[in-house]
Amino acid sequence: MARSTQLPDDASLPLGANWGPLLPVLGLLAALAFFGLSSCFYTVGPESIGVVQRFGRSVGTVGPGLRFKLPFGIDQVTVLPVKRQLKLEFGFGSPGVTNPDQVSGEQTKESDMVTGDLNAAHVEWVVQYEISDPEKYMFKNREPGPTLRDLSESVMREVVGDRTVDEVLTIGRQGIENESITKLTSLVQELQMGLRVQQVQLKNVHPPAPVQRSFDEVNRAQQEREQMINQANGEYNKVVPRASGEASKKISEAEGYALTRVNEAEGDVARFKKLLEQYEKAPEVTRQRLYLETVAEVMPKIGGKIILDADAKQFLPLLNLRQLDAEPAKPSTPRATPRTQAP
Repeated sequence: MARSTQLPDDASLPLGANWGPLLPVLGLLAALAFFGLSSCFYTVGPESIGVVQRFGRSVGTVGPGLRFKLPFGIDQVTVLPVKRQLKLEFGFGSPGVTNPDQVSGEQTKESDMVTGDLNAAHVEWVVQYEISDPEKYMFKNREPGPTLRDLSESVMREVVGDRTVDEVLTIGRQGIENESITKLTSLVQELQMGLRVQQVQLKNVHPPAPVQRSFDEVNRAQQEREQMINQANGEYNKVVPRASGEASKKISEAEGYALTRVNEAEGDVARFKKLLEQYEKAPEVTRQRLYLETVAEVMPKIGGKIILDADAKQFLPLLNLRQLDAEPAKPSTPRATPRTQAP
């Protein structure tokens, strides 16, 4: 007869007691699996590029989009904004910046400079740049952002130190910007920083606060000086050309008068020579003609004329025949003419 074996009612208890210690391990494995799966995917933005490192060594770059990588720190990805314009601010700081290298904690110190003529100036400027080579940017220099800040400050101090304070504050701003970007670009390429400097722009340039009032007074005095010089030049340009014109006019008149007198004198000389020739040929006739011509020239200028004879007891006025010719003829009325008895 076969013997039947009956299990006790609590036979399942030993089985549960055996799986109990494994539950934490299984939970840890599940957490690791979830963490590994979640760390396998990452996203690169549209203006960025991802540099992939496997066990710390660069294995390439990836473009924008959803990407996959090996989990548990085997692959590490650094996302760099290669299509975004970055900037560094010196002497001031804009609020809400996202680039940690954009603003420095020593804004006052980095903006105080000494010019070439040993004057102090407060210079604020901006450097705009972009990442041109991500691998060089990450692996050629340990801290490219702070390094670029140091290079920019060094170049600006050198350029400002080669100019006078008047150039820095007024007319030399464009030259400072052009020279700064040239030198900074040369240093960035020499150090292979993987950056491209796009622009160096001066913002606010003024004297330090302790000497601001004195500088304003000097500047105001220079402006008044320039104004007075311009006014004097205006008066000069107004008076001198007029005086030069009058002088030229007087000189021209004098030259014309001199030429007229010379021509008249030469004509008189020629006339006298001709007259001398005629006089030598007929002295009496020429002398009589000269006398008559002189009397004809002088007599009209005398006015009223009276001719007297040495023995005459009466005198008759010499009629002005020219005046009678000029007056219109009047109708004459017949009248009796009195007889005059001769003495």
